[in-house]
Amino acid sequence: MIKFYFQIKGMTCNSCVTHIKETLEAIEGINRADVSYANASADVDTNFNVSATDIISAIEALGYTIQERRSQKARYASDNIATQESSESLHVAIIGSGSAAFACAIKAAEGGARVTVIEGADVIGGCCVNVGCVPSKILIRAAQLAEQQRNNPFKGLKNHSPQLNRALLTQQQTVRVEELRAAKYQNILDSNPALSLVKGHARFKNTSTLIVSKSAGDEQKIVTDRILIATGSTPTIPRIDGLADTPYWTSTEALFAEETPEHLIVIGSSVVALEIAQAYSRLGAEVTVLARHTLLYAEDPLLGEKLTTSFEKEGIRVLDHAQANSVAYDGQHFTLETNAGIFQGDHLLISTGRHANTSQLNLEVIGVKTGRNGAIIVNDRMETTVPNIYAAGDCSNMPQLVYVAAAAGSRAGINMTGGDAKLDLSTIPAVIFTDPQVATVGLTEKQAKAQGINIDSRVLDMENVPRALANFDTDGFIKLVVEAETGRLIGAQILAHEGGEIIQSAVLAIRNRMTVTDLADQLFPYLTMVEGLKLCAQTFNKDVKELSCCAG
Repeated sequence: MIKFYFQIKGMTCNSCVTHIKETLEAIEGINRADVSYANASADVDTNFNVSATDIISAIEALGYTIQERRSQKARYASDNIATQESSESLHVAIIGSGSAAFACAIKAAEGGARVTVIEGADVIGGCCVNVGCVPSKILIRAAQLAEQQRNNPFKGLKNHSPQLNRALLTQQQTVRVEELRAAKYQNILDSNPALSLVKGHARFKNTSTLIVSKSAGDEQKIVTDRILIATGSTPTIPRIDGLADTPYWTSTEALFAEETPEHLIVIGSSVVALEIAQAYSRLGAEVTVLARHTLLYAEDPLLGEKLTTSFEKEGIRVLDHAQANSVAYDGQHFTLETNAGIFQGDHLLISTGRHANTSQLNLEVIGVKTGRNGAIIVNDRMETTVPNIYAAGDCSNMPQLVYVAAAAGSRAGINMTGGDAKLDLSTIPAVIFTDPQVATVGLTEKQAKAQGINIDSRVLDMENVPRALANFDTDGFIKLVVEAETGRLIGAQILAHEGGEIIQSAVLAIRNRMTVTDLADQLFPYLTMVEGLKLCAQTFNKDVKELSCCAG
């Protein structure tokens, strides 16, 4: 049992005492409520299913104000809620229901908190499972199999045109998305009694109170001890004359379309744009990519250069330094006027980045600081600039990667319930699921030099990797960047078939401060693609063309 003491402002007579007492004792889990007009107070005995915030909400709903409260373990001012409160009565509210949100909810519940998840969308689960990672990888895999039927490198296998039914592919994709959403999100809600879901759009009233606007038009006030903002991000649409008046696609429409365009024009040059562009090309569309700079311009230049070559081999047209000045749509075709000429296509994909979903939260009322594109500024404990307010995932100033979001949410949940967990972002792998795949970790040459590091590097073309030769698929390379004085590995950039399966070995090597000599001395299985890391490490000291097999 937990005992609470509340100092109440606003009682004017003994009738107020009766009103408050009857209201509190009607709450299931409250065993006793002694209310005093003379002392302007309430002593409340509860079981572990009722938190202080439940009691505050009930009292404030009657029109009174809590000035102060105490529990058996600590004392709190009303604007600095529960920094030491016993975990059994702690209430955590989470705005959003994606990977960061659920990782936090699970950890907070494990820490003894009662958790309210608030979601304004029609379905829970956030971007990754619903309109991001999961459906995109299904589409990419289907497109890859179609391309392998159309073009394979083996003389003994006859190529043929795949029989494509895009509507059926989309149906299968949707079913798998729904299965994973049920398994990884809804089932967790249903099976964990500490978690509850409130549907609606949340905004801050103050640092401990959220107002949730429901679809029916009513509002619900939620008073809580800790709040995690995990509202994700939204595609950023560039300002191009005429664009807003056209039925352009974002990634969501592109992923779930039931027909393949004849000619898809893509504005964008990074992860989502390139994955979808290649998938549609392999499903039979003519594809033109308009890159404002070059492909993957923020990465090592060699990645964009070699990926452009691979795309063009497949028939994907890539135009560097191409900027659309206007867009028109006549009911059937888009017409784009650009500095590279006029282009027409029956569908247009806009994939020029994403921005944080924070504009409707009323953050200015509580003083949470934001940075570029509305992203909430957090430290390595996921704390914002306001005590007891946390943020994680794409709405924060951390890499927009789902596994980063989940790790951040998990640590936020630990810290909300009295722990001290930090998120180390010094070694983050990233994969772009084109073919060949782009996989990176650590520093590029440019980034290392900007930090004043004296570097050395090597590039190994995939034609030197026996497994790539056996696959008759030698597009790409492996590049390793090292600290020159020590030989310590500090970065890896990979463009290779299944490059995403190679990168984690480089992550572990960097994380454990291995040198290229350490890496070169490791035993790697033969024939595997990851053996390319060993071979590239060996090039710092020898010519791998002079080695026998197995990279000995």
